[in-house]
This record gives sequence, structure tokens and C-alpha cells, in this order.
Amino acid sequence: MLDGILSTVGTGGPIIVILAILSMLSLTLILSKALQLARVRSGRSVRDSALVKWSTNNKEAAISVLAAGKAPADRIAHYALTATLEKMPRKPLEAELTRRGNVEVEIMNRHLRLLELIAMVAPLMGLLGTVLGMIQSFQELEMAQGSANASVLAGGIWQALLTTAAGLIVAIPAAVGATMLSTRVDGAAHEIEAIIGQFFLLEDTGTAPSTG
Repeated sequence: MLDGILSTVGTGGPIIVILAILSMLSLTLILSKALQLARVRSGRSVRDSALVKWSTNNKEAAISVLAAGKAPADRIAHYALTATLEKMPRKPLEAELTRRGNVEVEIMNRHLRLLELIAMVAPLMGLLGTVLGMIQSFQELEMAQGSANASVLAGGIWQALLTTAAGLIVAIPAAVGATMLSTRVDGAAHEIEAIIGQFFLLEDTGTAPSTG
């Protein structure tokens, strides 16, 4: 069956196979990352509630509220409250929170670059297949010394153009997926920065953050 497909698309057959593999890899990455990032922006009301409890000196309850959190910002906030309760100095705490935040963002970004690479490379591979197919078609025309059947030449051209279409079919979902997933990562990174800022503001002023 594979041999039949390869013979149908001519010179672009190997490129079609590569694009099919990239397509499966792309869809797998999109689905796995979508599941991983589904809840990275959740829990804002829980974090606000924890800071309110912290501001009213109900510190153990605030830490307990955050312990069950699933979002990266929940884990960062939980560490900030726990470390502060254990009297960790301000400067080391800030440095450690920055480090942990960077680790969380790195984990969320993992494999997104590969998805972006697929979106960039797939159209180029499709174009390469088209160029190779056109070269083959014109070689056949030259060998026929102008007596080639027009339908044969047209068949060679559509086979060549097929790889460009395949490349775009692979690239478009990859590009859309990478953009949407990167947007979620950026939003989660903002949530981390926001909760750290709220916490230190609370520590400096003693005023609970607004939950509006």
C-alpha cells in the first residue's frame, strides 16, 4: 500500500512520508500540551482567598488552602507562604521564587519550540517536494522532445503541487497550536508574577490585596 502511495505522488513521495510523520508528531504534541496546560491559569480566587487569610494572621489556613492547588502560581504561592512562615530572609526568598518561577515556565514551554519548528519547516519541505517534482516533469518533457502528452505533464505538475498542499496542511495546525499554547504559558507566567507581587505587597503594607 505504501509503495502505491509513493508511486502515485512520484518524486515527492518520500517528502509526503516525512510530512505525515511530522503531522502525527505535531498533533501528539498539541494534544499532550493542551492537557498539560489546561489548568495552568486556574485558581486565582483560591490564591486571593489564601492571601486574605494570611493578612488576618490565619497563616496555617492560608498555606493549607494553597496546598491542593494545581496551577504553577499555586505552587509558587504555597512556597512563598511556607518559607515566610519559617522565617526565610527576604532576599533569598525573592531569589528562590524567581528560580522556581523560571523552572515552572520552562516546564510549560517544553516542546513548544519543536511545534514552532514543525510549523516553520513543513511548508519548506512541501515547497522542496514541489520543486523536485517540477524538475522531474520538465526532464520528462525534454526527453520526450516536445511530443509528451499534455495530460502526462499535467499529472506530473499536480503530483508536485501535492507536496506543497501537504506541507501547508501540516504547518497550519502546528502554527495555530503553538500560538495558542504559548498564549496560555504567557498567561500562567503573568499569574506567577502577580501572586508574588501581591504577596510582597501584603508583607510590606499589611493590607490584603483586592480580589476584584
